[in-house]
This record gives sequence, structure tokens and C-alpha cells, in this order.
Amino acid sequence: MDQIDKRLLAALQQDGALSQRELAERVGLSQNACWRRLKALNENGVLQGSTARIDRQKLGLDLVVFVLLRTRHHSAKWLDEFRRHVLTIPEIVDFHRISGDYDYQLKVVTEDMASYDAVYRRLIEGVDLDSVTSYFAMEAIAEGRPLPL
Repeated sequence: MDQIDKRLLAALQQDGALSQRELAERVGLSQNACWRRLKALNENGVLQGSTARIDRQKLGLDLVVFVLLRTRHHSAKWLDEFRRHVLTIPEIVDFHRISGDYDYQLKVVTEDMASYDAVYRRLIEGVDLDSVTSYFAMEAIAEGRPLPL
């Protein structure tokens, strides 16, 4: 990956709806050269599909909760079952295994406290967890920032 690839990725992070021609002009390439680079970035797995950024508050998704989980189980079988369970809950938008005092961190986006309670109940249903700690976001100062290139 060179500086031109990084400029392509930076431009796409800013506006993923750019046409190939606009993208090529923005980074100083011909359309063919731009297409070849995009194709290579897709084939190498650097580019992974295309999504739209959506204003969650305009959809009534006003509550953001960071959930820290601790478990007594660390077997591969338990982890596989836990991952599958968590990934069935669409309100969980980020899911990380972490180090430190907790084992997992989730980011939950939902409408309100009652909706979060329903997510919480689904999360703990059928999964043996040691502790669940929830932190409620007061303000989103920066969300979905581009990756540093």
C-alpha cells in the first residue's frame, strides 16, 4: 500500500458515494488506474464493502450504552457460543474482547432505557456471565471517525 492508496482510502472514508471519476480526480489518477487500485484494495480485503453513515438520532436511537462484561468461562466452546449469541442482537453495534478487569466491551445503540433493558435481558438470557456493568453516554463528541491513514 502506497500513499496513493492511502489517499484513495481517506477520500472514501470522507465520502463513500464518490463516483470513480470524482475519486480519480481527487487523488490525481486516471479512471482506469483508480479502478485497478480499488479492485486490488477489494481483493486484498482492505476495502470491505460499502456502507452509509446514518444519523442515529434522526432515527430516534438516542441512547448509547457501553457495556463491560466479565465471565468465568474462557473455553473456545463457550466463546464461540457467546459470540454467536451476541451477534444475534442487532442493537449491539460494536463487540470487543478486551484485557484488564473486564473480558468484553459492547456498544449498544437503542431508543431509550426500556429498549436497553430489553437488550440487556436478551444478552444475559442463556449466557453465564460473572458481571455486567453499563455506562450510559451523555454526549457523543466524536463517533465513527475515519481511520488514521
